Amino acid sequence: MDYVNLGHSGLKVSRLCLGCMSYGDTSRGWHGDWVLSEDESRPFIREAVEAGINFFDTANMYSLGASEEVIGRLLPEFTKRDEIVVATKAFLPWRQAPNAGGLSRKALIQAVDDSLTRLGMDYVDLFQTHWPGHGTNFDETMETLDDLVREGKVRIVGCSNEDAWGLMKSIETSNRLGTVRYHTIQNNFSLNNRRFEDALAKVCRREGVSLIPYSPLAGGVLSGKYQDGALPEGARFSAYLQHGGRQTLMAGRFVNEKSLESTRRFMDIAKDAGMAPVTLATAWSKQHDFVASTIVGVSKFDQLADILAAADLELSADVMKACDAVTKDQMYPMG
Repeated sequence: MDYVNLGHSGLKVSRLCLGCMSYGDTSRGWHGDWVLSEDESRPFIREAVEAGINFFDTANMYSLGASEEVIGRLLPEFTKRDEIVVATKAFLPWRQAPNAGGLSRKALIQAVDDSLTRLGMDYVDLFQTHWPGHGTNFDETMETLDDLVREGKVRIVGCSNEDAWGLMKSIETSNRLGTVRYHTIQNNFSLNNRRFEDALAKVCRREGVSLIPYSPLAGGVLSGKYQDGALPEGARFSAYLQHGGRQTLMAGRFVNEKSLESTRRFMDIAKDAGMAPVTLATAWSKQHDFVASTIVGVSKFDQLADILAAADLELSADVMKACDAVTKDQMYPMG
């Protein structure tokens, strides 16, 4: 496993990051067959550590706090605190109250304190703003993040789901105020969603910000499990597509005619290259100069080996060219 720095920081992480959204508890209203209990999550944490993964990503709202509690209890079973990098996020409300959520000073300080309690840790290595909080003054957010770093509760900071304007505005604010600045941005990026390669990628290259892409399998679509109209039992989008309403609309951004056709062609490329589609999608994600570590979410053991196979894999120029040809034919099928 290779290790690289996050942004301009000296913090080194594995090229694969274990996303922990699936590890938690359904009893708090966080639902889905893909959510695993603590006992069910344990072998995935163990396998990740044994494979050399030292980077673990969660958020305060995953399983409504239970994800942080689970990884906070499980990680010490397999590794030492100073050997791992733990990332969490805050923005979405964690309870029904006027200041529970958002990027205000009050909300962020409370969010970090609550996350540390759930994790059972003295500090978070990477603290990320989960969603843009453009209703809060940028000065307030960046000054608060600076204070959290100076107090030792946070090592470095990053953002997530931000656009190019928001990232540059945050960087400009940090430069003007002399505060800490974002070292990372966590956005959706996959073979089926390459929008990041436009303005945001340019900002990352020029400002020294690392992308930590999530959903490299495009919500599981690139594994091929939704091909030919299949709705596999227990799959996240299977339930969403059947419920109707907002969830169906969201799932339709991932599972649609264009994305399934693109996936079919990517599966052919993977077959010709002698690898699993999951391996191709994961390796492709990490093979970009602005990507530091690709977040992989694993809830089924049959996917784990194929994902780990991408850790030290570098795709050939011919394979990358073939993938680009699919994208040029069907630009950004996610819509």
